[in-house]
Parts: sequence; C-alpha cells; structure tokens
Amino acid sequence: METKLVVIDEKNIDEEAAAALKEAGSIIRDGGLVAFPTETVYGLGGDALNPSSSKKIYAAKGRPSDNPLIVHISKFEDLEKIVKEVPEAARKLSEAFWPGPLTMIMEKNDRVPYETTGGLDTVAIRMPNNKIALGLIEESGGYIAAPSANTSGRPSPTVARYCVEDLSGKIEMIIDGGQVGIGLESTIVDLTAEVPMILRPGYITAEMLKEVLGDISIDRTIIDSSSTEKPKAPGMKYRHYAPKGDLMIVEGVQDEVVAFINEKSREAAAAGKRVGVICTDETMPMYNADVVKSVGNREDESTVAHELFKVLREFDDENIDVMYSESFDDSGIGQAIMNRLLKAAGHQLTIL
Repeated sequence: METKLVVIDEKNIDEEAAAALKEAGSIIRDGGLVAFPTETVYGLGGDALNPSSSKKIYAAKGRPSDNPLIVHISKFEDLEKIVKEVPEAARKLSEAFWPGPLTMIMEKNDRVPYETTGGLDTVAIRMPNNKIALGLIEESGGYIAAPSANTSGRPSPTVARYCVEDLSGKIEMIIDGGQVGIGLESTIVDLTAEVPMILRPGYITAEMLKEVLGDISIDRTIIDSSSTEKPKAPGMKYRHYAPKGDLMIVEGVQDEVVAFINEKSREAAAAGKRVGVICTDETMPMYNADVVKSVGNREDESTVAHELFKVLREFDDENIDVMYSESFDDSGIGQAIMNRLLKAAGHQLTIL
C-alpha cells in the first residue's frame, strides 16, 4: 500500500487543505485509515462504528485487540447517539474542557461495536481541540476511533515524521499538521465508577477535575507500580511509550541525582554503550554523556510534557543504548509526565 502524505497548516485551512480533509474523510468512510494531528499527539483514525476499521487499526499498530480505542467526536450531540445515557458529570466536564484533552468513559449503546471498545460495554470518548482533527471528524461522518499513530508500545508521535516511520505502507494517508501543542495523551476519566475515576493522568489534572465535579478518585495502578489492584481498563496493563534502549529514572536530591547519573553513564560508556540523559534546562550543563537532552523547564512542566515523547524518539534516531532520566514531581501535570516515564522505563526507578 502506498501512503499519501499531505501537509496542512491548522492556522490556514484553505481550499486545498479543505479538499485534502474531504479526501481523508472519504478514506475513513470507505473503511481506510488516516493518521492526523490532535492537540495531544498524532492519532491513527478509522471509522469508529465500523468493526473492520477498528480491526485494521489494531493490525496497523500491532496493538492488542483488548486495548480499547478512543472515539473522537466534533459535536456534543454526537455523544448522545453512541452512549446509553449522558451522565450529568459528562455535561459538566464537556462544558469545562471540550474541545480539549479529556477523554470520558461511559456505557456504550449498540451503535458502537465491541471491536472498537476492546470487548468492553463502555466506550471512551473525547472531542479534540485541533481544527484539522475536527474537520476530519466532520468529513468522515462524525466518529473516528483513534489511538496514537505509532507502532504499539513505542513513544507516541508528536510530529508527523514518526507516523511515517511507523506506519508508511500500512495506512492510506498521513496528515502532517506540524508539531502538536501538548505532547501527552488526554486525561481519561471513568464516569461509570461510583466516584469518577482517573484512569490515565494528562494535561487536565485531578485538581482541575475536582473544581468541576468535587469528588474524584485515582486508579492507584497508574501511579504505584507495586499496586496489586487490577487496572480498570485493559489498556493500562500494557507497556507503552518505550524507546528502543534501556531507560532508568532516578529520583532524589538534585546533586545526588546528577552524580549518580554521571557515574552510571561512565560505567555504561566503558562497557561500549551509547548513553543518553534526559534532564531539564536547569541541570543540562551538569551532565556528561554521549547525548544530553533537556525536556524543558521545571518552572513550567508543560514544556516537559511537550518535549518528552519527541526526546524519546530522538534517542532512538541516535541509536542510544542506555538512558537515564531525572524524575518529576508527582502532582499536577507532573503526575502525567511520571506516568509516561515509568511506563517507558518498565517501572525501572532508582530512589537515592
């Protein structure tokens, strides 16, 4: 299969771009797949109401078929057509955060096939805050199932070239809309629980959700690697976001972390390994390794979220064998950053 690559500027959706979106929508309506940008990461889209499209998504990604897909919509009224009922909490959250990086889980109705929900009676739904994504959803019929547009388990793509690297020849089209704005996948909140429960942390933090709903719980399996509780969604049990090399996270006082990582870097280099370090602007000059990359500024952890997956991908590009990363505060968006890092590292965490 030849994969068509089109470039669209979200800030200037002219006639040519509109025609490209119409073509992409036609591909999805006909059962094909299109990779496209959202505000979080790039998504791999197919018709959410077509079982064969969802099967194609799993095949293209090499994704386990019990790992639910998120359904993307462009209008709130379309939500009402695919769930048994819309909880009051969903209305409140949509008013506060849609379009935006928040996914809500509700009980599905018969329009949504089990192939899309990973065999569950619930469906995950969000409305992305990206004009290209919203335009594509409209052109495709209103319901796009879309996980991240990468080979399953690898870091999610925040630029189109990594969609090309992973999916070229496997899907019909890739839309290049430039680098995404946020860089981490959406927050997932389960509204079928007695108390709404965060299943995946993201840009919309627990504190923000509490302001709207009051009471919020957090699935302990997303922040505690030693938890024996069963995850609330099948997708939470798989390793994600992993670079090709071995990654370890180091937590502790800054000077001790720097000293530890530098020592481990020397040992790995002596063993013939190419070493990479993930740090911040504040500590970047302190490290000695083959490749040292800052993911942003600790004073503004949204910059870290924006760069994290991109840096993990760049380490793959540069054939890094061993990586060491500083840890981040496990609050606010830092919780989402640590969730992704821990999964990428296979929960290899050293506490000094």
